[in-house]
Amino acid sequence: MYNIMMNYSRAAREGDLAQLVGLSHKHFIFTLQRGSDVQSHRGVLKHDDLIGKSWGSQVFSHLGSPFFLLQPSVADLLLTLPRSTQILYPKDIGFILISMGITPGQKVVEAGTGSGSMTIALATALGPEGRVITYEQRQDIQNLARKNIERVGLGGRVEFKLRDIQGGFDETNADSLFMDVPNPYDYILQARAALKPGGFFCTLIPTFNQIEKTLHALRMNQFAFVEVCEILLRYYKPEPARLRPTDRMVAHTGFLVFGRRIEPGDEARIEELTGEFRAGHLEESGEGEE
Repeated sequence: MYNIMMNYSRAAREGDLAQLVGLSHKHFIFTLQRGSDVQSHRGVLKHDDLIGKSWGSQVFSHLGSPFFLLQPSVADLLLTLPRSTQILYPKDIGFILISMGITPGQKVVEAGTGSGSMTIALATALGPEGRVITYEQRQDIQNLARKNIERVGLGGRVEFKLRDIQGGFDETNADSLFMDVPNPYDYILQARAALKPGGFFCTLIPTFNQIEKTLHALRMNQFAFVEVCEILLRYYKPEPARLRPTDRMVAHTGFLVFGRRIEPGDEARIEELTGEFRAGHLEESGEGEE
């Protein structure tokens, strides 16, 4: 069992989550346990030899192959999850967490558990006092997500519910709601009922026509401060003498649509307020300047 609630000590200890990275960046993630070992095509490394080593140390298999002993990031862990569905990428997850104001102790609802990558990220950010309530309608997908979440030691922060969200959510006054379903525009009313006034909404969708329908549904259900964006990530080869982009980049993975529940009022005034907010946002960021 992994334990994502890592203790960032200077040296590896029994029970810590560890990562061995080879020279070709092939890596292995595991929990350190006395008497165990890591087997790879480049040789065997005994956990007893790793415990007590400083993080960042170079270690060698019984065949002499070099590895570095590290503590994995949450991104490392998410990208290695067993999956039956497409997972969210760290580039999207990080932006979502910050934009939705996810902080320890909150209550967050998720629709569409999938393989559990977003659930794990939410549970990590919410801390031991926070709570993720995640809805999934397929038993096989939920079973895999539950295993993934329990594997990283976060099962106590997550409540699983197996059902279609068409009938609405059990929760009210949630701080945020994240939706990863094919047709989020059909469930905006249900999302509104689950959120507290001013609560954050976000959905990830792949196509323009879905965005159009979602924007219309958000407007009809009194959501404001709506934004649409996509996150593109380009890495560069870290060679000082020949710095250039890598041959591949993590480009379009989906569009992010954000909004906040507001309370019904004068329609014209709502349009005026949201327009003022957007104009102010653009002015402060320097966008739209010639």
